[in-house]
Amino acid sequence: VQLVESGGGLVQPGGSLRLSCAASGFHFSSSDMRWYRQAQEKEREFVAGLGSGGRWERYANSVKGRFSISRDNDKNTVSLQMNSLKPEDTAVYYCQTQLGTTGYWGQGTQVIVSS
Repeated sequence: VQLVESGGGLVQPGGSLRLSCAASGFHFSSSDMRWYRQAQEKEREFVAGLGSGGRWERYANSVKGRFSISRDNDKNTVSLQMNSLKPEDTAVYYCQTQLGTTGYWGQGTQVIVSS
């Protein structure tokens, strides 16, 4: 199982970024996918999740209305569109999936929201 995030960077408050996660090594289309983030000196937190086939979609209250998760089962990718970014969105963002009792994580991509 491999999850590789990309798309992070430095953006000004109010700006947008689109993160992508390329997945391989498992049956992507039948797997729920999630994004988490971890800010410095804080615990990792759930950001957004999307069920296989889009059967469910959930967001943390802090990002609801600003972030949107999507998936492309043909390309085995899951994306996170982040709009109206705030300094408090600064964190390392991780792609995650759960296969049975095992959780798999990518290496993360850094997002910095600063003027």
